[in-house]
Amino acid sequence: MRIATAYAFSQTINNLQDRQQNLATSQQQLTSGKRVNYASDDPTAAARAERALAQISRTEANQRTLDASRNVMNIAETSLGTATDLLQSARESMVAAGNGSYSDSDRQALVAKLKDIRNQLLTVANTSDGGGGYVFGGQGSSSPPFVDTTAGVVFQGQSGESLASQDDHLNLTVDGQQVWLRGKSGNGVFNTAQGTNAISNQANSGTGWISSGTVATPSQLPYPANPSPTYSLAFHVAGSTTTYDVLEDGNAIATGQPYTSGQQIAIPGKGMAVAVAGAPADGDSFNITGAQNNLNIFTSLDKTIAALQATNQKGGAVQQAVNTGMTEVDAAMSSIQGARAAVGEQLNRMDGIQTRNDSLKLAAQTEKSNAEDLDMVAAVSSFQNQQTGYQAALQSYASVQKLSLFQYING
Repeated sequence: MRIATAYAFSQTINNLQDRQQNLATSQQQLTSGKRVNYASDDPTAAARAERALAQISRTEANQRTLDASRNVMNIAETSLGTATDLLQSARESMVAAGNGSYSDSDRQALVAKLKDIRNQLLTVANTSDGGGGYVFGGQGSSSPPFVDTTAGVVFQGQSGESLASQDDHLNLTVDGQQVWLRGKSGNGVFNTAQGTNAISNQANSGTGWISSGTVATPSQLPYPANPSPTYSLAFHVAGSTTTYDVLEDGNAIATGQPYTSGQQIAIPGKGMAVAVAGAPADGDSFNITGAQNNLNIFTSLDKTIAALQATNQKGGAVQQAVNTGMTEVDAAMSSIQGARAAVGEQLNRMDGIQTRNDSLKLAAQTEKSNAEDLDMVAAVSSFQNQQTGYQAALQSYASVQKLSLFQYING
C-alpha cells in the first residue's frame, strides 16, 4: 500500500492542529479553573451547573428578603422595649400622683412628665424602618401612621401587616393599630369606672373610688357575652350608715349590703370581686362592664393627664384617675409585651430560615462545582503531558519534512 507524500503531510498537520486545540482548551480550563466553560464542552454538566446556579440565585434572593425583614424586626423589638420602659415610668409617676398629701401644684410636675412620656411614645409608634417606611405602619405607609389631632392620636395607616415573604411569613411591618390602639381594656376581663350620682344626675360627689377588680371564679364570669351585661354598685347613705345595692342591667340582685371602705365586694354568682375605698356619697354609683379590645394607650394617658391637671378635685376623683390610669398602663404593657414576644419568636424563626438558606446555597454551590469545576492536579498533569506530546509531534514533523527523493539523491 502506497501513501502519497501529500496525504501524509496533511495527516501530520491535522494531528498537530488537534494537539494545539487540545492544548489551548486545557490552558483555558487552567486559567478559568473550570472544566466546563461552554455548554458544548459537556452539555449534561452545563445543564447541571445552570440548575445549580438558578438555585443559588433563588437562595440569595430569599436571603435578601430575610435580611430586610430581620432589620425591621430588630428595630421593632428595640422600639417595643423602649415603649415598655416609658410605660413603666408613666406608671411610677401615676403612683406618685396618688399620694394623698400632694397638692394640685405638686401634681403638675408629674403631669409634665406624663406629657413628655406620651410624646415620646408617639415618636416610638412612628419609628422609621430606615427605608422610607414605618415599622408600625400596618400594611404600609409613606407618612407617619400615628397622627396627633385635637381629638387625640389616631391611626391613619391600614390595619394589618406587610409581608416580605408569603411562604415564610416574614414581616416588613408590625400591625401598629393592634399594638397601640387595640389593647384589652380594664383588667383584661372587665372594666370598672365611676358612674353618676342618682340624686344629682351628675358625677359622683363623694370620695369613693373603685379598684380594677379581680376574677374570683372564672367559671361564673358573665364575660365575654353578647349582649354584654352591665353591673352597678349603687350607694345609699343614711346618717353614719352606708349600704350598697348590686344591680345587673338595672335590676337588683343584692340589696342593703353593709359597706366597709377597702373591703372586697363580690358580685353574687358572677365570679367577680371589686373593692371600693373612700366615702361614697348618697346616690353615688360605680359600674362594671365587659373588657373590649379598644384600649388606646394615648387616650388613656390623655385622660389621666386631664384628670391630674384639674384643680380642687375630691380625693376620690384623683384616686380613681390614678387607679384607672395604672390599670390601663398595665394593660398596654401587656399588649406591647405580647407584640414584643411575637417579634422575638419571628426573629428566632429567622435563625432557622437562615440555617436552611445557608444549607441550600452550600448544596447548590457544591453541585455547581462538581458539574463544572476543574480537578487542578489532574488538569496540570494532563496539560504537561499534552504539552510534551505537542512538542514531540512538532519535532517529528520537522524531521520528516526534510525527507524527500531529491534530498536522498543529492545526499
